Amino acid sequence: MRSRLKLWFLPFTLCFRLRHVKALLVTPELTVPASDLKWRAVRSSGPGGQNVNKVSTKVELRFDLEQSQVLTESVKTRLHRLAASYLDAAGGLVITSQATRTQSQNLAQALEILGGLIRKALILPRKRKKTKPTSGSRLRRLEGKHINSEKKQGRRRVSED
Repeated sequence: MRSRLKLWFLPFTLCFRLRHVKALLVTPELTVPASDLKWRAVRSSGPGGQNVNKVSTKVELRFDLEQSQVLTESVKTRLHRLAASYLDAAGGLVITSQATRTQSQNLAQALEILGGLIRKALILPRKRKKTKPTSGSRLRRLEGKHINSEKKQGRRRVSED
């Protein structure tokens, strides 16, 4: 008899089964479909005894940034800049997770990282307002320059005229 796998619920309401990621709900308005997400399990590195050599618990999650139809071009550009360390040669995001001893938890962590990156990219950066320095700050700057010039003039050699 087949046992049913448990569903995992994360803070951003992600729901998946171990072999089939349904979708990544980033915000209530934005859901990344499962067709955009590809993942595979590989052998984890580091200590762990016999378990490391037998079980593939490390998870590589791939998200093709260029082919995604869900994200706008501006969001893709910001995500490209934010996740520069996660980009591969083809321009896709590759997120790996090997923090826990189970595939499902590592997959959940990788999806959580991807969701967080996309959420950060959705936020529009504030435009900088040009400001002029105040008259007081201009005076303080000029006074500081005057003090420094006097200090340096005092270091000069004194002429014997």
